[in-house]
Amino acid sequence: MIDKGFPCSKAKGLEEASAGMTCFGYRLVPREEKGRLVQRHFDRVASRYDFMNTLLSFGLHHLWKRRAVMSAGIQPGFRVLDACGGTGDLSLLAVKALQGTGQVVLYDINRSMMNVGRRKLQRRCRGVRVSFLQGDVQSVSLREESVDAVLVGFGVRNVTDMERGFREFHRVLRPGGRLMCLEFSRPTASWFGWLYDLYSFTLMPLAGQLFVGSRQAYTYLPESIRLFPSPERLAELLREIGFVRVTFQRLTNGIAVIHLGTKAQPE
Repeated sequence: MIDKGFPCSKAKGLEEASAGMTCFGYRLVPREEKGRLVQRHFDRVASRYDFMNTLLSFGLHHLWKRRAVMSAGIQPGFRVLDACGGTGDLSLLAVKALQGTGQVVLYDINRSMMNVGRRKLQRRCRGVRVSFLQGDVQSVSLREESVDAVLVGFGVRNVTDMERGFREFHRVLRPGGRLMCLEFSRPTASWFGWLYDLYSFTLMPLAGQLFVGSRQAYTYLPESIRLFPSPERLAELLREIGFVRVTFQRLTNGIAVIHLGTKAQPE
């Protein structure tokens, strides 16, 4: 199911992209074009994004996100960056963990998604300062060592240069601060992988057509998941960047994975 003959559907995926090119789903596109395509994709789905997440994950995404934010070790008084924060689910969970003190910065490239998140957080947050910054996580407009925790949930695979994004997360973290990355991955059981492919490439696009009016928007989703690095490879990348105590935990037979890493304390 994975190799459909498209330039980015090979086993190495992004590693085979030509100089100046990158992958948008299974399409090979100029690097400078991917940001525009991602913007258009999320403009299209923003108003139905939360509904579709719940529908397509059978509600499991709420459980994954709660476990992920709990694992980040957020303490009252922390300053938390919700990178690629979208409609604010992780921000809302971080606010609860902060228990009325501290700050959350929701950072996302897409204004339509942030506007949905702003309405959600304004209705349900009390006591914790929540800021909304629009920008590209490849160049985070926060000072070095200015946050205690970075959360990124189901968003980093949309970044043109993912490694650059993770380096930015490392830069803005204070020593001892923790990165939590929640992303989709591939099932560990082969039989489940077959069912997951069938569901992803058949029912997801159909649901996108019925509920969002775009089959392509929910064709991009499973394609981008298939091209995302394995948990082992992502853990290796985080260590190369400089994170220590890197771990990962597979959820629901591996279709979602929590990665944790800590910025080392100076010796």
